[in-house]
Amino acid sequence: MSTQFSLAPLFRHTVGFDRFNELLDTALRADQSSSYPPYDILREGEDSYRVVMAVAGFTQDDLQITAKENLLTVTGRQNEEKPVPGGEGASVTWLHRGIARRSFERNFRLADHVQVEGASLRDGLLEIHLRRVLPEASRPREIQITH
Repeated sequence: MSTQFSLAPLFRHTVGFDRFNELLDTALRADQSSSYPPYDILREGEDSYRVVMAVAGFTQDDLQITAKENLLTVTGRQNEEKPVPGGEGASVTWLHRGIARRSFERNFRLADHVQVEGASLRDGLLEIHLRRVLPEASRPREIQITH
């Protein structure tokens, strides 16, 4: 049984959406098996967004955020030699290790003209602030009708 479907009827009424089919296929094939780390995406206004990721146990030095073209990548890597939190100077043995500290890479596809404004790490939550900035040429304008 084929899981492919045709978007041909949609393209009869569009101009310049050649990448749409490719983006939809990519989204449908995205790996949904990994849900680590959990995240939220919030819309805070007309052109303002925020991505919030739960990164308990990670420090600022363990995280890297990269924005390239329309792709936002968040990578987390911890040094396995890192001391046990609160265990400085004492002989500490893990009895239960329930906080996930495994490495991760999470990708977010950004719409055109969305820019990363900044990021902050507080209380185990990484917040990435995004804003859509339309260039003057992309804003709606009225077209005058001439004789």
